[in-house]
Amino acid sequence: MAIGVTLYFYLKKFHEFFGLNQTSLRFSNPKYLQFISYLCSIFRNIMSFLHYFSKDANKRAAFMFGTIAPLYAKLDHKIIQAYERAISTVNTEINIQGKTILDIGTGSGAWAVKFVEKGARDVHGVDLSETIIKSGRIKHPEIHFSVANAENLEAFSDHSFDIVTASFVVHGVKAKRRAQMLQAMKRVAKEQVILHDFVGKTPVFLRFLEFLEKSDYKNFKANICTEIQRTFGNCKKVPVDFGSGIYFAKTDSSL
Repeated sequence: MAIGVTLYFYLKKFHEFFGLNQTSLRFSNPKYLQFISYLCSIFRNIMSFLHYFSKDANKRAAFMFGTIAPLYAKLDHKIIQAYERAISTVNTEINIQGKTILDIGTGSGAWAVKFVEKGARDVHGVDLSETIIKSGRIKHPEIHFSVANAENLEAFSDHSFDIVTASFVVHGVKAKRRAQMLQAMKRVAKEQVILHDFVGKTPVFLRFLEFLEKSDYKNFKANICTEIQRTFGNCKKVPVDFGSGIYFAKTDSSL
């Protein structure tokens, strides 16, 4: 109600600029409704932008990935090409054929679709951003998409997927949240947890993006193997290229 009154005040204030007279200030007037919709859009965008400065990491992540969703959608084919070498590394270590897959932080599905191409029986992708999930559903209808928080995965039962994976996701959060995420992935995975993420030297451009994202990628690179060992009791790191690699962790049920 207060927002509506405020918008009405500004509409009256600038009615001359927008060519509206007093008769125009009615809910039945299409021009009035259009202007109200425009102001509401501005208000939502401002509130969304403020999430970047929020102490709530989930709000920051939702803003960042919601904002860059169109960019990821445009670059999806480039990302898929870059994933070819990574998925080949995965398929060399384990047989993807016939497996069920859960991809955490799936974005528009560029990583998840590589498992489909390698013969996975069923692939499900989850992401925090509704915007980028919508893009994924359009691009990859063969993948099941849903919105979910990677730190609990409460929508999924124990050991409900053969493989749980994440590509360039886990490095984005601090150690405490990484531990929660790894535990959630371990609970849902029947055989393997696979992380595709930073290994070795990070390219300058990616370092700049990680700075904007306020990620914890430096500590991730230094400590992730120890953290995986702590959660799973095992960890295998395989470098791929361009500062990336694969981390493999077998679950208790697969040992």
